[in-house]
Amino acid sequence: MTTPPPLILAALYAVLITIGAAVLMLPVSHRVPISWSDAIFTSTSAVTVTGLVVIDTGADLTLFGQMVVAFLIQMGGLGLMTFAVLILGALGLPVGITGRIYLREDLHQASVHQLTKLVGTILKVVLVCEVAGAMLLSLTFIPRFGFWQGVWEAVFHSISAFNNAGFSTFPEGLIPFATDPIVNTVIPALFIVGGIGYIVLHDIFTQKGWRAWSLHTKIMLTGTAILIPWSVAMFAILEWNNPGTLGQFDSKLARLTVSWFQGVTTRTAGFNTTDIAALHDSTSMMFISLMLIGGGPTSTAGGIKVTTFIVMIIATIAFFRRQQQLNAFGRSIGLDQVLKVMALTAISVILVFLAIFLLTASHDGHFLDVSFEVASAFGTVGLSRGYTAELSGFGRAVIIAIMFLGRVGPLTLGFFLATRAVPRVRYPAGRVFLG
Repeated sequence: MTTPPPLILAALYAVLITIGAAVLMLPVSHRVPISWSDAIFTSTSAVTVTGLVVIDTGADLTLFGQMVVAFLIQMGGLGLMTFAVLILGALGLPVGITGRIYLREDLHQASVHQLTKLVGTILKVVLVCEVAGAMLLSLTFIPRFGFWQGVWEAVFHSISAFNNAGFSTFPEGLIPFATDPIVNTVIPALFIVGGIGYIVLHDIFTQKGWRAWSLHTKIMLTGTAILIPWSVAMFAILEWNNPGTLGQFDSKLARLTVSWFQGVTTRTAGFNTTDIAALHDSTSMMFISLMLIGGGPTSTAGGIKVTTFIVMIIATIAFFRRQQQLNAFGRSIGLDQVLKVMALTAISVILVFLAIFLLTASHDGHFLDVSFEVASAFGTVGLSRGYTAELSGFGRAVIIAIMFLGRVGPLTLGFFLATRAVPRVRYPAGRVFLG
């Protein structure tokens, strides 16, 4: 019996996490003693490009240790995309009917050869974006930290931003750069491009005009165009007079700048230019919803994905309009896609609620802090209200599992949902009363 490719994918990630933890445990990797729990948590957070931390990346790890984290982030972000695109074929794994259906439906490609070309394009985009990002960030970091350290800080944060990891070598994150124009431009540009998905970028660069773009690209861009202004505006409205966040700035421009950064980073990247623990409860609830939505498929972002959320909204509207067929931008959306959305959403909700239950049952802490932590882990975001440091060994294990499932789980589920099973027996219709 052939091992399903998704299980091989999950196993490869588990192996990468294990190797990363082992390397972080080497004396050359850390300045202060760290435990295996610290190393495994850090390695998992890096490979799943989450950004939740139990140690100070900049102070506790040596330059070599920081390079290991950057490598794990790159492998986790770029590796996930390339595995999702290529591992079922180009790495020698058998590609059966299920694999081909999954690749064709999810990536809109016709052959493994085309997928190989797409991966080549992905590699070029990654290289250009990360190099350009590092060069621009150097303009801010070199004057502050000196040449060599400034270059390294620029490279590390460029890799972390493009892969939507949210890792920072600064103890306060990017709070010291809350109003820096370069940081507030380059970092968001990197994680928006990295989180929008390469199918979308491929369409934009190869197809001329809106009409030629695929339905996936149109839905993804429309959803992003709605969510970004919404999150930025709501953050500004809710936090404008909060002395712990926006209220500390006298300038309206500074408040708007922080609102921009914190609004766009919430769904995917997990960087912060303000104190997340000081957020109002209402803002934290909004952040939880945004973290669960996440970014785009075949990207460095996590969550249930923007396209899943938009299709769910379209299906809900169709129900209230008594429509039997879902339509968007002149194209129909099949029942199999709606069922996939329902399955992804249901399983995601179950995982999140299960993790919240386990943490609340085993830990003392504010319910909102626990919920925020779990949503951040599942969406591979990395924002925290300060609860990460309070996790016990069991709590860390729960968060590690949620980070892993939040990153690998949707891909694995999508593979199995792509299988078309023809029923052998057709049963007469029955009636179920709902609602």
